[in-house]
Amino acid sequence: MLFTRRSRVASLAACATILLATSACGDDKAEEGSAQQVRLYGTDGNMLNSYPAELKERANLVDGMKGTTPLTPLPEDFKSRLRSVDPALTDYLYSAETYDAVVIGVLAAQLAGSTDPAAIAKQIVGVTNNGQRCEDPATCLALARAGQDIEYRSVSLTRAGFTDKGEPATASYATLTFDGQQINDGKTEFVGAGTESAASTKAPPKPRKQPAGDNADQEPLVVGGLLPKTGDLAIAYPPMAAGAALAIREINAAGGALGKPVTWVDGDDGTSPAVARATVAKHVADNVSVIIGAGGSGISREVLPDVVKAGKILFSPSNTDSGLTDVEDKGLYFRTAPPDSLQGRALADVILRDGSQKIVIVARKDSYGEGLQATVRDELEKAGITADRLKLLAYDPPADAKAPPVDFSGGAKEIKDFGADAVLVIGFGESAQVIRALADTGVQIRH
Repeated sequence: MLFTRRSRVASLAACATILLATSACGDDKAEEGSAQQVRLYGTDGNMLNSYPAELKERANLVDGMKGTTPLTPLPEDFKSRLRSVDPALTDYLYSAETYDAVVIGVLAAQLAGSTDPAAIAKQIVGVTNNGQRCEDPATCLALARAGQDIEYRSVSLTRAGFTDKGEPATASYATLTFDGQQINDGKTEFVGAGTESAASTKAPPKPRKQPAGDNADQEPLVVGGLLPKTGDLAIAYPPMAAGAALAIREINAAGGALGKPVTWVDGDDGTSPAVARATVAKHVADNVSVIIGAGGSGISREVLPDVVKAGKILFSPSNTDSGLTDVEDKGLYFRTAPPDSLQGRALADVILRDGSQKIVIVARKDSYGEGLQATVRDELEKAGITADRLKLLAYDPPADAKAPPVDFSGGAKEIKDFGADAVLVIGFGESAQVIRALADTGVQIRH
């Protein structure tokens, strides 16, 4: 489980028992005789500096909201390089994971000596394990061109490589806090998760040394985006787009792959299966080998059959649905984001540390929302929170950008009647309507 100190493991069981009668395990004691108050918690889909804007004139409602997200402490040099791509960047969520997904896909193509997705896919896990360690595109590409096995390490992939399933064996999570309608970096805590022993030990196919001389007949490698430019997850798009653009720029500055510059074809997933399928179809027609995305786990689930049927690679920087680990993909699906089985433990710990006694978990109805909701519930129950002190609610996210906003008024009344003192909101930009509804129902949000 995830804890900031080892002693947390021993203390959670005791804390859960005490919670039945008191909030003494939390940092703050409940205020007797005051109006009902709730603490707000969020996840990677809404713990962004851009999120308060979704509440418009009521942005101050998020102050004090805590949440977790997959996040490695990013070097200032990497942030500076990202800002050279997008000077207006205010968030970095999944920027490193997007950067690494693009770089790993390109390195795999170089090692395979081919733009064929099936050949590239066989190299992807091996790029991150059991070779000559390298940490930047130029060095790694030079080794790959020489036919050298490599072990890529970079901003999001620091401790261990991929598992046999094509996802990180280890991860880093951050606990974030809104303060003054912005994430307060001074309150951010990082914690590691996963085990290095879970990394794959299988040997990939022998790398192909790039032949010297004329490469006029070599087709350029084409990488396509399937990122949330529009839709409910659009608030997370800028850092992901910056990560992809930076990777392509640095790869091509280092000579590209297979003797030619790598081509990037932009594409929107729209946080919508219909939009995403249309983008996938266009990428197939444009001879894209590696598709970077989708942004949301539910969108990837919807389009993966189309991607697999076309024999392409789907490589997501932000899918966290644990169920995707074992999805039927014919070896063509990968991700740089860790599964929610790890994030659920981190969230449960954050909520318990505050001494919460009655907890509601609100989730958008898709594989990401309901999957993480179930994981957090299980972790809270393992820690001793009984079923009568837990309530699960869900809402249907808008079908597209033209759909009316989420109406959570009924759910908000249920939360008020339940007497919750903690509400975890699992969603994207649309989840701001949950917070608005709580305030409109008379639930006092604790800051």
